[in-house]
Amino acid sequence: MAEQMTAVQPANVTDLVERILDKGIVIVGDIKINLIDVELITIKIRLLVASVDKAKSLGINWWEDDPFITTPRIES
Repeated sequence: MAEQMTAVQPANVTDLVERILDKGIVIVGDIKINLIDVELITIKIRLLVASVDKAKSLGINWWEDDPFITTPRIES
């Protein structure tokens, strides 16, 4: 019986970034610092990587009203 082999094409970086921005990716992590069984600090990290269009479709648009990012328009 002949064995059929198929090659898997590795995705290039551009295709990978395009897929991530199109679909979105969530990275979640918690950092806890303990000293002798006493929790001193907990940091919860939630990161969403997506395109602006994908974020807006998920209802995320905080950057539109952020005064640190947006600058007032000067009308002449």
